[in-house]
Amino acid sequence: MHRLLRPFRITPALSLLITSLTVGQVSAEETKGFPVKIEHALGTTELAAKPSRVATVAWANHEVPLALGVVPIGMAAANFGDEDGDGLLPWVAERLKELKAETPVLFDEGDGVDFEAVAGTEPDVILAAYSGLSQADYDTLSQIAPVVAYPQAPWSTDWRETIRLGSAGLGMSREGDALIADIETKIAAEVAKYPELKGKTAMFVTHLGANDLSMVNFYTTQDTRVRFFQDLGLSMPKSVTEASSTGSFAGSISAERIDDFDDVDILVTYGDQTLLQAMKSNPLLAHMPAVKHDAIVLLGRDAVGTAANPTPLSVTWVLSDYVALLAEAARKSP
Repeated sequence: MHRLLRPFRITPALSLLITSLTVGQVSAEETKGFPVKIEHALGTTELAAKPSRVATVAWANHEVPLALGVVPIGMAAANFGDEDGDGLLPWVAERLKELKAETPVLFDEGDGVDFEAVAGTEPDVILAAYSGLSQADYDTLSQIAPVVAYPQAPWSTDWRETIRLGSAGLGMSREGDALIADIETKIAAEVAKYPELKGKTAMFVTHLGANDLSMVNFYTTQDTRVRFFQDLGLSMPKSVTEASSTGSFAGSISAERIDDFDDVDILVTYGDQTLLQAMKSNPLLAHMPAVKHDAIVLLGRDAVGTAANPTPLSVTWVLSDYVALLAEAARKSP
């Protein structure tokens, strides 16, 4: 999900393709309420009319139009949690089936944005509210079509803002607001089933290796996984808040400072029982209250683990399972 995007230059073939893209006639309905200006971290995007051909890059941006009933002409293939290798996460596949739609063109972003593939879909708009686009990437994409980028920092746009920006880029802001309200209602109903979550604090550790526990890498309050905890009735540990002052979506500390996180009730991470036993056997990590009391949620590299990073379609898809796991850990915490 998070990666450095590859350097890119515009080839003659791509230049010809970009300059060949044309805007056809638009109806009065398509221009109603337009032009729309959307400000974001990489510039200001202006849309003259309601787009009909929507492309998306990076992680999960395609879920906004899909949730609103619009099928993108092209989108990034899933590169994490895709268990069957078809390039689609299960909630995306289900939504395409509901819409009776074929799979859009899938962009291979293993080495970064595939600019030529994006240009080949001839989009009217490119959605990238949740992404790590550089200014150079944005400038290149903007030669293909107007681009809606992230509002503040790379990879830090939460699911609500992803919907707001994406729906604005579709000319469907009211529908986007209604979608947010619907998801919030479903979250509240699920969380209400587990009063044990109230007042508990949680920390999301990015990676721990069973063979090397000398460093603890974690997501900060800038990351969407951590922000999602608050949607689910959990509180933010003071230790994580203070460690998030760098403004980055991730941080790292030596395991020798693990006592800094004594206020963490629940620990969420990716791993299995081998990792759990290694943590409990480690003389430093074993002192962490969440480890001591087994108040740990272990996520796999599968769809459920992927959905812990909340996106417009995955939130409701994983909600009951994820909240139940957190509640189980909360009951173990004193």
